Amino acid sequence: MTAPADRSRAALIPLFLIALGVVGIENALTRYFAVAKWSEYGYWIISIVLAGFALSGVVVALLRDTVQRHGVLLRAILPGAMTLAAALGYQWVTQNPFNPLQLQNPTTWPDQVRNIGLYYAALLPFFFLAGLYISLIFVLNPREIGRVYGYDLIGAGVGSAVALGLMFVVHPFLLAPVLLIPLALSTLFQPGRFRWLGVGLAGAALVAGEAILFLGAPPAFSEFKAIYAPLNTPGAAVVAEIRQPRGHYLLLDDFTERVDVDVSNNAGMMGVAGPPKTYGLYRDGNRIASLPMAGPLQATYASSALSAAPYALRPGADVLLVGLSGGYRVAEALTLGAAHIDGVESEPVLRDALMRGLGPSPALARDPRVRLLEGGPINAAWRADRGRYDIVDVSADFVDAAPANVTGVTVEAMEAYLAALKPGGAVSISVSIRDFPVYALRVLANARQALLEQGVGDPSTHVMVYRSAWNARILISPTPWSAADVAALQAFCAARSFDVSWHPGMDVAAARARLFNDLPGVSFESGEMTSNGPDDAIANEVAAVLAGRASPSSEAFHIRPATLDRPAFYASLRLEHPGTLIRRLEVLPQAEIGALVNLAVLAQAVVIALLVLATPALFRRRSGGVKEPKRLWPAFYFPALGLGFLFIEILLIDRAAFYLNDYSSAFAIVLTSMLIFSGLGSMIAGRCAAMPKAASAIALIVVLAWIGAMLIGAEDFMMRTLDQSWAIRAGLVALAAAPVSLALGLPFPLGLIQVGNGRALPWAWGLNGAFSVVATPLANLMSRDIGFSSLLIVAAGLYALAFLVLPVAAPRARTAPLFEPALPDDPFADLPGPAPARLDPFPDADRPSQPSPA
Repeated sequence: MTAPADRSRAALIPLFLIALGVVGIENALTRYFAVAKWSEYGYWIISIVLAGFALSGVVVALLRDTVQRHGVLLRAILPGAMTLAAALGYQWVTQNPFNPLQLQNPTTWPDQVRNIGLYYAALLPFFFLAGLYISLIFVLNPREIGRVYGYDLIGAGVGSAVALGLMFVVHPFLLAPVLLIPLALSTLFQPGRFRWLGVGLAGAALVAGEAILFLGAPPAFSEFKAIYAPLNTPGAAVVAEIRQPRGHYLLLDDFTERVDVDVSNNAGMMGVAGPPKTYGLYRDGNRIASLPMAGPLQATYASSALSAAPYALRPGADVLLVGLSGGYRVAEALTLGAAHIDGVESEPVLRDALMRGLGPSPALARDPRVRLLEGGPINAAWRADRGRYDIVDVSADFVDAAPANVTGVTVEAMEAYLAALKPGGAVSISVSIRDFPVYALRVLANARQALLEQGVGDPSTHVMVYRSAWNARILISPTPWSAADVAALQAFCAARSFDVSWHPGMDVAAARARLFNDLPGVSFESGEMTSNGPDDAIANEVAAVLAGRASPSSEAFHIRPATLDRPAFYASLRLEHPGTLIRRLEVLPQAEIGALVNLAVLAQAVVIALLVLATPALFRRRSGGVKEPKRLWPAFYFPALGLGFLFIEILLIDRAAFYLNDYSSAFAIVLTSMLIFSGLGSMIAGRCAAMPKAASAIALIVVLAWIGAMLIGAEDFMMRTLDQSWAIRAGLVALAAAPVSLALGLPFPLGLIQVGNGRALPWAWGLNGAFSVVATPLANLMSRDIGFSSLLIVAAGLYALAFLVLPVAAPRARTAPLFEPALPDDPFADLPGPAPARLDPFPDADRPSQPSPA
């Protein structure tokens, strides 16, 4: 009785390979967007994937009898169709002239909206065919829903891991072509008499697809990415390349590369040389640091830099440097007289470059005054002895150097910095005001909250702000700034034509008359930056922000503290006024546009979800005159699962990114762990079909207990174990994901088993996909504006709702046969041995109490 079961398991290997290839290509497309375009637009890929799955569920639900009748033939030919559609779609995507910057231009935005539509036209066919294949396997195997979904999820988890592994060796532009291979290979394992037809079609599609991709116009960086101009300057050369899941790194040598530092316009009069020539390090086309050329690091420009003021106020300082800018921040601090430096470089490739060099760029020279610390800035400050440093100095390029670095300017980070300072010490944080002065006000709000948490009654006496035309420096002290400190900062700025925007007791009106650099505010009423004369948009509102009062900017923007639960730095826009934002697109920074993209994707996703919800209204009588049973519970159950699963996944990725100080590895570990353990949970669900309510109750208890533990103790646990090695922390992340993922794997197949094998089966699959489309942008917007903990609270409610609406009784057995007994294209017809009596049979011993679906 074991042979038929073995054949059935082998019959699901193609599903495993298809799921592997589809998720792998999804990852490859996301990486393409990050490298060639902008990473925030990778959300479209997720939307297109799940929209394709949802649409396929609707089509199979409406044409179920036809799909079932020709199911084995479709199963053979779909992999080849998918392979060709993926190749054509990727080629079309790489040639699409989409430019998000032109969305902000009233003249050019219609063309860009059309280009967005082209992305959907290019990719939706592939993901529709992939969803059609998976829906088909559910239809052909209604008695083995748990096993089918398990193979699907585990294949997707392995696909994620394979794609991430390939990112170490394959160029991001070639990932998608490589991942076409498992789609074509799946036909080798297809059972049934159409196997060799499928193999031939898939082989021809693979050859044709690869020819299209390799002979067509190659993918390239957008001309609007930072790397485009230097890469195309005369004599430019790529002198080092690193391929990793966290990014595609290129080290450029061209005449434009210099240390990116804000120096005084008076540097020449001060007799100070300008910044030296360097290599430029780019990740995914964005510049993240300058790396030194051969020879000792030179920072003779340091005394004219905006960042030098704390060293003038606290000479001979012990310093914690957060972000080393390729080593130049270390050279600057030593030039300015620092006695000892503890350096934190969170970006792993930058840290390796400091330790071992990168290509022709040498490693940081050893110096007894300098020590490089492990981990991120909060980790370093958290572990430091209280009262260790005179200065905690956060570099200007730190926040943008790595996605996880936004946690380094949260309230919790500032509290850790203040606790690590000596009495009279200073935290120095740089903020770019090139796009929005509002970002400086947001950091001031963080500083105020951190000071209040430290017991400071009047934060305004503990803060000073000074600036150039492009950047502001915020100085925060655990003790009030003295008159001597104020005078020293004023003298420093006057000599360098910098402006003091705030010091204790400042007369803003009087200071405005002595400005060197005009800084007008951004008006959302007119959509312009206007000024009637010398103005300082920061000085105008510092007092109100530090006092916790409303200010003009707080009406148009979010001026609120950023925390570990809500760490987004570029999140100042009030999305509750989308009409105003759309009318003022031309003045919005590029980093803020991602939130509007999420809004647009969410609106589209809601429309798709509503259309899928309405599908049963189109159901007709099934063959044989049997009416499709009317059920309301699936309309609540499967959307709740689609939303809840993604909410928990996105929360886990964010927490892991902070804990591991790397978003890419966090994404890889969480996604792979959740998919594989959820797949195992789905396989368990098949054995619980006779008692779905009890199994669902156990899953709900595990999910709710896990959510409670995360809400109560996760942050404290992470802070206490930040000093562990990366490998141990990564293992703890996988361990944390395992129990909840195992439990999350049960409800979906349990629901599908309860639905039975009618049209509602593919409809339920489509519902889950449609509301997963909704979940991704909704979760990103919720975490941005409410906080990541809100995802857990809502997920708990969604899984409780799913449990409540799931029917108590298992579906009754059908009296009619599941399939026509004379079905000619039996998938096991070509296998040796006696033909099974039903499709994908399993021995009764494997399924002692599982009923036939209704």
